[in-house]
Amino acid sequence: MYNFQRFENFAPVREQIIDIFYTSFSASEGETEGAVIRTLVEHLLENTPEPDIFIFAALHDDTVIGCAIFSRLTYSHDARNVFILSPMAVHPDHHNKGIGQTLLRESIAALRDHEIDILMTYGDPNYYRKIGFLPVTEQVAPPPFPLSMPIGWIGQSLHDPEIAPLQGSCTCVSALNNPAIW
Repeated sequence: MYNFQRFENFAPVREQIIDIFYTSFSASEGETEGAVIRTLVEHLLENTPEPDIFIFAALHDDTVIGCAIFSRLTYSHDARNVFILSPMAVHPDHHNKGIGQTLLRESIAALRDHEIDILMTYGDPNYYRKIGFLPVTEQVAPPPFPLSMPIGWIGQSLHDPEIAPLQGSCTCVSALNNPAIW
């Protein structure tokens, strides 16, 4: 049986969260990428203030098997609440069971209830389209850094039919403030 929940106090499962990302990315992208993502997640967990981060997990028998981390994007002249999904992972032993999509659907519903206006991510458009993310131009939602793969810049409005252009320059949380990952 799977359980999906938001962790406000993630300290008891911190190492499980970090391990999910390392294991998943090592399996799909190699150990070097797994280590990079592990460091990114450690930085997100240690240095992101609570109002700027949401952590959602899929659990199986009280063990974290999937995790989605959302952190704030701030636009200098726009009051809307914008968050980016980065990163997200499901343990390889639990792939192809719909866990990732269910985790994201549950997360999106909770974020909507928390009055988040827009979600962005930078990933595989074919996968994320299944849960409502659509291509977004850099003119509509400027990223914090130039994108190496603009096709992966996707988003969704949680309250309006489409994303109205975001105003001003974009800044991200410190863990994502690295042009090499964009």
